[in-house]
Amino acid sequence: MVTKFVISVLAIALFNGVKAQGCQNPQVEAASFTSLDATIVTQIAYITEFTLKCDNPLPENYALYAEVEGKPLTAARIGENKYQVSWTEEPSTARSGVHEVRVLDEEGWASLRRARRSDPNANVAPLLAIQLQHPGSYSGPWVNSEVLATALSILVAYIALHHKSKILA
Repeated sequence: MVTKFVISVLAIALFNGVKAQGCQNPQVEAASFTSLDATIVTQIAYITEFTLKCDNPLPENYALYAEVEGKPLTAARIGENKYQVSWTEEPSTARSGVHEVRVLDEEGWASLRRARRSDPNANVAPLLAIQLQHPGSYSGPWVNSEVLATALSILVAYIALHHKSKILA
């Protein structure tokens, strides 16, 4: 009876050890999207969708976390082995260029949090890193059309009055 109990405990421990194993040899296919027109929106949206393939099968509730420039985010599961990371920024603070989305599993996220308790600038190697390219957002022309129309009408009126005074003189 004791041996069956010990074997059962060892089998459960072995099963949980295999289940808790992280992604081995991660392969990722990613697509990224950003808001490009800041004239009509109040927030610039950044969205990265990716498919994660591992050599070992992952559990259905495999949680992933992300970090972008020190901002903690959660990777939402949107399908089988498909995840999405998204965030928004004010147009005034949104910068163009490459944003690195660092994706970590639960073990990596816990390690990062432990490391950050003692050193706020500490880093842990991510499970994968995705590069999101943001070309910048269009926030309108340098000169509004109303200002340009007013300036041109003043210029035309000045030229007309100047030539009128020359003709009458």
